[in-house]
Amino acid sequence: MRGLRARLVVVFAVLAGLSALTAAGLVYKQARDLMLTRTEWSVVNEFRLRVSTLTENMQHPPSRAALQQLANGVAPAFLEAVGAAVYGDSGLVASGDGTEPIGSDLRRRIAAEQRLVYQRVVFQGAPYLVVGTPVLLRREGTPSGVEVYLVASLDAEAADQEALVAAARNGVLPVLLLAVLFALVAAGGVLRPVRELDRAARRLGAGELDTRLKATGRDELARLVQTFNATAAALETSVGNARRFVADVSHELRTPLASILAMSDVFEEEADRLDGDLPQAARLLNLEVGRLVKLVEDLMEISRFDAGAVGLVVDDVDIAEAVAACLRTRGWTSDVTVDIEAGVRIRLDPRRFDVIMANLVGNALRHGAQPVTITLKEGMVIEVADAGPGVDPDLLPHVFDRFSKADTARTRSDGSGLGLSIALENARLHGGTIEVSNPPAGGALFRLTLPREPR
Repeated sequence: MRGLRARLVVVFAVLAGLSALTAAGLVYKQARDLMLTRTEWSVVNEFRLRVSTLTENMQHPPSRAALQQLANGVAPAFLEAVGAAVYGDSGLVASGDGTEPIGSDLRRRIAAEQRLVYQRVVFQGAPYLVVGTPVLLRREGTPSGVEVYLVASLDAEAADQEALVAAARNGVLPVLLLAVLFALVAAGGVLRPVRELDRAARRLGAGELDTRLKATGRDELARLVQTFNATAAALETSVGNARRFVADVSHELRTPLASILAMSDVFEEEADRLDGDLPQAARLLNLEVGRLVKLVEDLMEISRFDAGAVGLVVDDVDIAEAVAACLRTRGWTSDVTVDIEAGVRIRLDPRRFDVIMANLVGNALRHGAQPVTITLKEGMVIEVADAGPGVDPDLLPHVFDRFSKADTARTRSDGSGLGLSIALENARLHGGTIEVSNPPAGGALFRLTLPREPR
């Protein structure tokens, strides 16, 4: 229930449930009041009319037979379960069945107020309507001492109320189901732009700076999309300017650096003929100029990746021969053990594969310890391992970051700090990847995974 969709569904369901319960409660209350009011007025009016009719010509004081006739005749014809009673000055004079719900409180009230009174009571778990009225002398309008009562059962109304409660209860579940359905539909509509923003932000973070979203409407989400597009455009412009600056600077540095490197080579060749500290200075100059040239070349390569100006020139390559050529070109053949059978072929860009292997092996030789081994595993996985101290665990997540360095860092290749970044970019260009770990046996292990066909 931690997702936004789940929270929306819960909120919709709770609101719908509360609304349904509130509506059902109001409907139930209104319907119940209407049913009871209608029954009460029907019974009371009919009772009043019958009492008036039966006592119109009654002699006073009435005889017991007249009072019994009054008790038998006050019940309305439309009532099934009823009881009636007549009280005189001496107490109960005549009654029918079912008069037990007549209470003393009601009798005292009628005697005190001398008017028709009715009330709903519950007797032995059953609901009743009890109506009572004093009989007044017609001529004098004074009390005759006779009271007439009617007891009407409300079982039918109670059953109707139970039916209303059941209908309300049964109606809540479909409402909740519809609310959940509408919530899912609404959540899908609301969250769709959010999901698109999430995917766009991920693409932007992955370097696709031309990512944009289509803004529709004028609500908050549309304004958020517009803000995202403006931010992405500003970021693309800023990064583009930075990349062009790096590429331009690197390009402008190549020519003078080539001249400086040529002169430093001459100084190094003539170092033995120089006096004092000049021979050492000449060799150091040549070394640092070489590193600077390598840095500029790597910067230009990274800028080409950033600009999307790189591509593959694919050929059918024998892995063992390609690795051997890489080691032979750099004079590392005697320093590295290769465990790759000849004849295993794969389609890839030979030049970029050479760059990947040169950076991985060079990193192992520079920052690890021998023996350095290259092994081909199943699934076109090439492992480069060494026996050095391994990678600092804190640096493992940042090994392939550009210019990532530390005292024990292994992320520099030929001193540029970009070697492993370039290796990873070339692997990704083929549709592969590079992973690094510290095996339990020690050292560092770089695992290059390539597809059979570059994507």
